[in-house]
Amino acid sequence: MNELSEIRGLRADAPLPDTDRLTVPRARLTAAFRQETRSPARASLPRRRTILVGAATAGALAVTAGIVATLPEDSTHGPAQGPTLLSAGASADALELAAATVEKHDGTEPGPKQWVYEKSTVFFQGKPQSSEEWTRWDGTGHARLPGIPPAGDISDFDPDKLQVWYGPNQEEKWRKQGYDDRSQRQFYRFLATLPTDPDRMMKRIREEHAIGSIEGETRAERDWREIDVLYRSVLIPPNAQAGLFRALAKIPGARVTTGVKDPLGRAAIGVSVTYTDRTAAGWQGKQEIFFDPDSYAYLGQTRDDGLMVSARAAWGVVDKPGAHA
Repeated sequence: MNELSEIRGLRADAPLPDTDRLTVPRARLTAAFRQETRSPARASLPRRRTILVGAATAGALAVTAGIVATLPEDSTHGPAQGPTLLSAGASADALELAAATVEKHDGTEPGPKQWVYEKSTVFFQGKPQSSEEWTRWDGTGHARLPGIPPAGDISDFDPDKLQVWYGPNQEEKWRKQGYDDRSQRQFYRFLATLPTDPDRMMKRIREEHAIGSIEGETRAERDWREIDVLYRSVLIPPNAQAGLFRALAKIPGARVTTGVKDPLGRAAIGVSVTYTDRTAAGWQGKQEIFFDPDSYAYLGQTRDDGLMVSARAAWGVVDKPGAHA
C-alpha cells in the first residue's frame, strides 16, 4: 500500500492540470536548475537536474488523472541520487509547482457516514510504533488498532481486536463551550474557506487556528509551527494544500531538498528550516517536512531535537471501521 496509489483512487475523476497554470512554474524551475548547474562545483550534474523536472511533470499528471508514470532508473527515485539542497530561488519554484499541482485535486468532502482512515508511525528512541485509526466523518464514531487497554482487569484484553466507539456528535457542544479543538469535518470545512494567497491565508490561520501565541516568537517561526501542525490533518482541501506550499515558500530560510528519504525510508522531497538558536517555542536545529516527490502528499516529519519523528504510512476514505484504503 502506498499513498500515491491511494490518491489515484481518490482522484480518478479529477481533471488534468491546466497546461497554462503549470507551464510557468515548470519553466521557472527548469531555468533555476540550469543556472545552478553553471557553477563549477555542480558541472557534473546537468543530467540529474533535467530528469528531476521530468519527474515533477510526470507526477503532476499521475496524481490528477491516475496515470502511471515510469521514471528512468537514474531519476530522483534512483538509489544513486543523493540529497540535493536547492537554492532559495529553486526551492520557491519547486514549491510553486507543488502548489499548482495539488490545487487541481478533487476537493469532494467525504459523506457523513464515511470513515477517514490513517496508519501512522512514530519513533521512540529510534524504535517505530505504528497504529491505525478510523474516524467517522459526522463525528459519531472512532476505531483504533492496536486497542487501548481498559482500566482494571486486562486479562482478557486483546490489543489486536479492533476497538470501535460510537457516541453523539460533539461539534456543537465544543463550539458553544468555546473549545479550540475541532472535529476533522469542522477543520476540513474551515480550511476550505481559506484563500490561496499565502499572506491572507496565514493571517486567517493565526487568527482562528488558535494553537497559541508564544511570547518572543517571530512571525516566521509561528507560521512554520502552524503549518507543521496543519499537515498532520489527514484530509486537507486542495485550496489549502496549495496555499500551504506557497506559504512555505515565503518563510525565510525554508529550503527544498530532493533525493531524500522519509522516516520510513520512502523516496521523498523535504522542506526544512534550521534554527541555530532555540526558538521561543523550544525548537532548535533542523525541522523537516517530507512529501511524496510525485503526488506531493504529506509523508511525515522530523525534528533535530528528536521530539518529533513521525510518518503517515497510509490514509484514505473508507466505508466502515477496519477497512483499508
